[in-house]
Amino acid sequence: MHFDTALQIAEKIHRGELTSTAVTEHMLNRISDVEPNLKAFITVCADIAMRTAEAADAELKQGAPRSPLHGVPIAVKDLLDTAGIETTYGMKINRGRIPAKNAAVVARLSAAGCVLLGKLKLTEGAYARHHPDFDVPVNPWNSECWTGVSSSGSGVATAAGLCFASIGTDTGGSIRFPSASNGIVGLKPTWGRVSRAGVLPLADTLDHIGPMTRSVKDAAAMLGIIAGADVDDPTASHLPVPDYLQAARGDITGLTIGVDWDYCGGVDPEVTTAVEDAVARLSDAGATIREISIPYEAVSRGWPITCAVEAAYAHRETYPARKADYGPIAQLLELGLSLPASSYFEMELARRGFKAALNDILQNVDLIICPSMSFAAMPKEGSPEADAAEADLGQTLRFTAPFDFSGNPTLSIPWAPGSQGVPGSIQLVARDFEEGLLVNAGVALESLGGYANNHPEV
Repeated sequence: MHFDTALQIAEKIHRGELTSTAVTEHMLNRISDVEPNLKAFITVCADIAMRTAEAADAELKQGAPRSPLHGVPIAVKDLLDTAGIETTYGMKINRGRIPAKNAAVVARLSAAGCVLLGKLKLTEGAYARHHPDFDVPVNPWNSECWTGVSSSGSGVATAAGLCFASIGTDTGGSIRFPSASNGIVGLKPTWGRVSRAGVLPLADTLDHIGPMTRSVKDAAAMLGIIAGADVDDPTASHLPVPDYLQAARGDITGLTIGVDWDYCGGVDPEVTTAVEDAVARLSDAGATIREISIPYEAVSRGWPITCAVEAAYAHRETYPARKADYGPIAQLLELGLSLPASSYFEMELARRGFKAALNDILQNVDLIICPSMSFAAMPKEGSPEADAAEADLGQTLRFTAPFDFSGNPTLSIPWAPGSQGVPGSIQLVARDFEEGLLVNAGVALESLGGYANNHPEV
């Protein structure tokens, strides 16, 4: 049952074919069997999960489910505070830290009746590499391949059937990289669609929180639970939260989808081929394809400036005061402390120009299609290839950072397998707060050639 989608297992629980308790016990046993090899979890909350599952079963016997995912076991990135459960943010200095209050997203998942299996690993402070005191998660498709960062544990656990869905965060690609690297769906909502309260910032104006799942409809269901205004986050939007599940119909007739072939070129040929294949299938299914031009270079190459300055501010209480306890993220913080205000302001101007240009493009097309990342698969963290990718952030962040700068919602969908056995990935981009359009087109892409029904052999 562990490779059912979240909605499939929810339906079985809600119909009484299975209990949340039995499903949760199965998942905890699977974690016990598989986790030692994959290292996706930093904390497994077995007792809490079983108590929550038992409560869900008792409540479901008395009436209708609280949400489409009531009783479903999920997990969250360890960047989100969890009341009474250690939350490290992937950082040595936070070992033993026990928050008193749940992050807003965790509170909403709890209110929806979801069962928290545990906390998932991430890179240090949600930046590029794991702290050396933490084991690096292992890609379940190919142990020699990258897991993606920073939501590495979320990507691995969801792909490997250790949870039915998870939460990731995205500042420069941290939902999309691990989703693409592990063959799952990643939905980065519009900036402000989901509250960031109770989540350590990497860069406040770039940070997004969203679902990582094994199907587009699962992502729609998760987003419907976690989206909405929040008194603890004044930047969270007050716009009404649509019924994303109802929007996920898979009907793309009449949609106009933009593609920039120059943008999609000059990368791993497997990546470009995947986009060409997806575009052809979308056209055959009734979508209109229109060529566009995306002015992405300034924002993809300038991302380190904005991220570094905002990260240095986020860590101001502990860095450089506790510099000795920091790992690889220290390099980013040092950069942020050294940059002049003019560099940050220059990138803010570039960001506004890019947002305006993207708004103009999206007046003429409904969606944009492009890759999720520049390579079909990359060798694991610490390899020379991974080091080179980190050094050339402009190319690595080419398909991710621009849409963190703009705040537009994106959806990454697994596509055909690549030469290294890791599925490829296609990315869709929409206008602000049009996640419903994204999941509608995403369901269509899944049916046209997506790879969501395939799973790693673990």
